[in-house]
Amino acid sequence: MTQNGRHSSPVQHGFPHLETVREAITALFRRLSDDGVRAYDTPFAPADAAFGDADDLYLGAHRVASAMVRALRLPDARVVVSFREMRDAAGVELAAGPEYFVEVNDRFRTHRRDLAAALAHEVTHVLLHRLDLRFPTTAGDEILTDTAAAYLGVGWLLLDAYREDELSHQKLGYLTPEEFGFVLAKRGRFLGGEDLSAWFTSPQAYEAYVRGRALARRDLRRAPLAAAGRSERWRYARDRRAAPAPPGHGAAYRFEEHADGLRVSFPCPVCEQRLRLPAGRGPLRARCGLCHTVLDCDT
Repeated sequence: MTQNGRHSSPVQHGFPHLETVREAITALFRRLSDDGVRAYDTPFAPADAAFGDADDLYLGAHRVASAMVRALRLPDARVVVSFREMRDAAGVELAAGPEYFVEVNDRFRTHRRDLAAALAHEVTHVLLHRLDLRFPTTAGDEILTDTAAAYLGVGWLLLDAYREDELSHQKLGYLTPEEFGFVLAKRGRFLGGEDLSAWFTSPQAYEAYVRGRALARRDLRRAPLAAAGRSERWRYARDRRAAPAPPGHGAAYRFEEHADGLRVSFPCPVCEQRLRLPAGRGPLRARCGLCHTVLDCDT
């Protein structure tokens, strides 16, 4: 279900769902593998989202939905789009397939530029349903769906649908705009530098993307990664001396006593899977067993 923010409370900002977003990224890699995620290296193109006022409503909606199905690598699925009055932006009936029925809010009859964004969330629901990938709560499942949409190359449309001024606001999806930016930046890092922000038409979406990207970049400079800054390294060294007591400043790393000595565990900055390395060994290189990213560390 895609939330319709047009008539609701003001848009939420920041990173309130960050823990669940990180869990969703890990779950996606575990289900698809690194090669499976990398297979989505071609993002949904703006030309495929184009839906002009002169286009036939149902033929145009079918064309956009079919493009979304192809982008999410669901060639044996068919999406049938209908329009009706509803509170949310869209919803999908998840069944055995291969035909899935998506209902979208009547306002998309005329606000066609955002139809592809609404479909991005719903068709991602279909993908996760096919993959049998879900979280235990409805709220967590919606965060998982938005995260998967963004990481697999269609969710940039959901961020671009965010627009806000003094008189009105609109946001689709359940992640905040900054959280969408965070996930898109994580995807870009995994794919070697992709930057989908060049396709944004909304200035507010770009600003949120920049804030999310800044947080994603900070993940690349957290101890025990070798790129950590001096103050971060100082705190890490102090915490290592106090180990196995947990760090008191919200650090992502943890120290654990093992028979062969002290180890440090910390999240991979790409897939969020926790890695465990010997602590106090100095510079070393580690390879994440999930996304296979090679990381320079200093433990």
